[in-house]
Amino acid sequence: METKQRQARRAALVELLEVVRELVDELEPQSGAGQSGRRSERVRLGASLGTDLGLDSLARAELVGRLEERFGVTLPERTLAEAERPSDLLRAVAQAGEGVGAEAFDLGYQGGQGGQGGQVAAREAVEGAATLIEVLDLYAEREPDRRHILYLDRGPGEGAETELTAGALRRRAQGAAAALQAMGLDPGQAVGLMLPSGLDYFVAFAGVLMAGGVPVPLYPPMRPSQLEDHLGRQAKILDNARVHILVTFPEVKPLARLLRARVPDLERVVTAAELDGAPAAFVRTPIDADDTAFLQYTSGSTGVPKGVVLSHRNLLSNLRSMGEILHIGEGDVVVSWLPLYHDMGLIGAWMGSLYFGVPLVLMSPLAFLSKPVRWLRAIHRYRGSLSAAPNFAYELCLAKVSPEEAEGLDLSSWRVALNGAEPVSPRSVVGFSERFAGHGLRPEAMMPVYGLAESSLAVSFTPPDELPKIDLVDRETFQGRGVAAPASPGSPNALSFVCCGRPIPRHEVRFVDEDGREVGEREQGRLQFRGPSATAGYFRNPEATAALVRGEWLDSGDLGYMAEGEIYLTGRTKDLIIHAGRNIYPQEIEDAVGDLDGVRRGCVAAFAARDEVSGPERLVVMAETRLDAADGAGRAELCRRIEVTTMDLVGVGPDRVVLVPPHSVPKTSSGKLRRGTARRMVERGYVSGPGRAVWWQVVRMAAAGVLPSLRSLRRRLGGVVYAMWFWGLLGLTAPPLWLAVWALPFRGLRRGVVRGFSRLLARLTGTGIRVEGLEHLKDRPGGPWVITANHASYLDGFVLAAVLPSTAAYVVKSELRKSPVSHVFLSRIGCVFVERFDPARGQQESEKAVEALRRGDHLVIFPEGTLQRAPGLQPFRMGAFVVAARTGTPVVPVVVRGTRSKLRGGSWFPRPGDLEVVVRLPVEPEGEGWRAAVRLRDRVREEMLARVGEPDLLG
Repeated sequence: METKQRQARRAALVELLEVVRELVDELEPQSGAGQSGRRSERVRLGASLGTDLGLDSLARAELVGRLEERFGVTLPERTLAEAERPSDLLRAVAQAGEGVGAEAFDLGYQGGQGGQGGQVAAREAVEGAATLIEVLDLYAEREPDRRHILYLDRGPGEGAETELTAGALRRRAQGAAAALQAMGLDPGQAVGLMLPSGLDYFVAFAGVLMAGGVPVPLYPPMRPSQLEDHLGRQAKILDNARVHILVTFPEVKPLARLLRARVPDLERVVTAAELDGAPAAFVRTPIDADDTAFLQYTSGSTGVPKGVVLSHRNLLSNLRSMGEILHIGEGDVVVSWLPLYHDMGLIGAWMGSLYFGVPLVLMSPLAFLSKPVRWLRAIHRYRGSLSAAPNFAYELCLAKVSPEEAEGLDLSSWRVALNGAEPVSPRSVVGFSERFAGHGLRPEAMMPVYGLAESSLAVSFTPPDELPKIDLVDRETFQGRGVAAPASPGSPNALSFVCCGRPIPRHEVRFVDEDGREVGEREQGRLQFRGPSATAGYFRNPEATAALVRGEWLDSGDLGYMAEGEIYLTGRTKDLIIHAGRNIYPQEIEDAVGDLDGVRRGCVAAFAARDEVSGPERLVVMAETRLDAADGAGRAELCRRIEVTTMDLVGVGPDRVVLVPPHSVPKTSSGKLRRGTARRMVERGYVSGPGRAVWWQVVRMAAAGVLPSLRSLRRRLGGVVYAMWFWGLLGLTAPPLWLAVWALPFRGLRRGVVRGFSRLLARLTGTGIRVEGLEHLKDRPGGPWVITANHASYLDGFVLAAVLPSTAAYVVKSELRKSPVSHVFLSRIGCVFVERFDPARGQQESEKAVEALRRGDHLVIFPEGTLQRAPGLQPFRMGAFVVAARTGTPVVPVVVRGTRSKLRGGSWFPRPGDLEVVVRLPVEPEGEGWRAAVRLRDRVREEMLARVGEPDLLG
């Protein structure tokens, strides 16, 4: 018996969702926008009828009617006003019906915990998510109190520990989104995030996405001596990304303001605290899977940084593929110190933990670098199972973690230790595993991987529970012919390369020669990849994109070979040194020289530099040393040992050895060597010495921005003068207009005065209005028109009043009745007041519009219902089209262009500019019912999209 009742309840659930889905499908435009079916994929018991499914009051009334017909029930009138989700409708149907059972709604969304067909786990639900924000929404609704991030101020047990739940992240991110929108951020605009690791970073990042913006991670300045160089590089990124708002922290904000003079689009520099706790509600912007999630600027290890465009689809594809390999489950814990401006930290650690619903224990990169054992202690204390780091971090632990510090460590929970983001050293893989085997670390836990920003992070992974593989190849054969011929173990003439695994699911890798032909097994070539995670290219950089994209494949710029289906990386194409007919790989020289006494390990760069006199390239080794410049004998001896080491290793000695002070070898934000920059330093006559004083760097940066600042000031002053003139005219002329409308006896006369005033205001403010297609509004024998116009600015009403016939009656929101000034004025010119937010009154509001048509007025409606700052046509409400279909009145689409630029929504700063009004051909209704109204809406929307010149924001 219980089984039959449960089956009946489940059948009712499925049937109700099917009714909702049918209606939502009907409301999706079937032409023009190409978006059909997107909203119907969001239909679930917990979805919002308004926000998620886009049902206005008339659509909800239609839905209630269909449910009554399908289930044979009569729903209470309050259902239309109170139902916010399909789960509410299911409850109402269950209570009204005799055969469904009032407990049917228990299967659905209750307190944010349920889902379609029962208590569906959030981890299963995210498989259908299309964007990162959808993922956050799912966890915030279903598991709002589950720990998402635990941030350690220093290390485990050393300082404050701050928790952030999924629910708190969404709540704070919505506040940040509201603040950004209040600051003028439009959808699609870039926001720079120059923040240190911390909870504010995640709030700002998610807030930018919710506001419809594009986050651009930037690394904050680390060393005062490199301040000018750092901000100079960031200025190039900000300019390329067209960043409008820069979010930073208080210590850097005064310096970051200097960037405004060098970045024309940069309007505001704010701190994360200024985004937190905004009182205003944000306007949710539709986000699609193919929209840009963020711009990941490459580290610049081989040249000028480039902005990799990564969509939500790219990122979620990569995360899902990684999850299939790593088998991430509920018991996993991610531990990370990786910087959040780097893809391994941002995508791998944070987005991975968000997507799979596992906690992230995070500490600052500086906390790790100053005391590497903190990383291991965090894994021990919080039973971390997943943690990733570049190769240098494993080397640092080997060098800096003493036996005393390691005492008591238990690393047995660490099941996956990913090693990537830079060349993986065989010595590091073996040494780290052996060093910490006595602390519970399994050798199979070490997982060499390969990835890059252009693939959203991961390209290939070593399968879990497999020992790392190290391939020994014959040096002479490889350097001479590019063939990785196996060498015998223990051979003194062997090169070793670490296996980086196999391509992740649904992704492919191949190696090609210089002509683009695929090479054979164990032959070195350029690594190319393809798959759903691959970027579409670099932002505003067509030359770099052309070099990246090779048909269906993307060129990584890395060299390597394939052996038995597994990938071995040998170096970067641009870093390969061809000297005396031999291919020399700089990493090998750098590792060996770094082991010498007197050389700072990890601070050696080997590269080829051109000789300005003789022409051919020379082999140069640049190494950092603490030896004083006055110690000529010691430095000469160190140079000799570097030469001997290089000769013994690769068969040729360096043509030049350059010894430099600490922190002089250029590196990227993620610690990679910038060999190209080092080469340019040598070719331009590098002279070692202390960096410039901070105050002098600030002076130089300020001086560089003087002229751009003056030009910007001139533009702003001109804008202020125009705005003062505009509002001054309006303030002087508005009171006489109001009095005239109040006093004149005839409605037609009042409307004529408003029309004349609108034209005069346009003329006095230098605003030209070009009108096209006005002949389409000529009187017709059958009566008036329904006129629909896009709504981009508060100026739209004035513009339409200036060009449309005086018999036009405007539909306005009922909130304008609250002010006696606006109520009297609008009532006297015959405006129709409608309630926007009460679904139960939708039918009554329709009657008001019908009455206006019957008295002979053209009915002017803004079907978007509201305006926003964002360019684009918003979803249409059904009122205008239901009325038109019901009365058989043709709809005339009108497009207003230019008002958004002249006066944006939420802004009171008008700008000079001309306007355009385009009147399209009337669209006749085909029938009287709901489906006829939907078809009419779609045809009108298509007509408006053809001329509006803005994107379709239907989401």
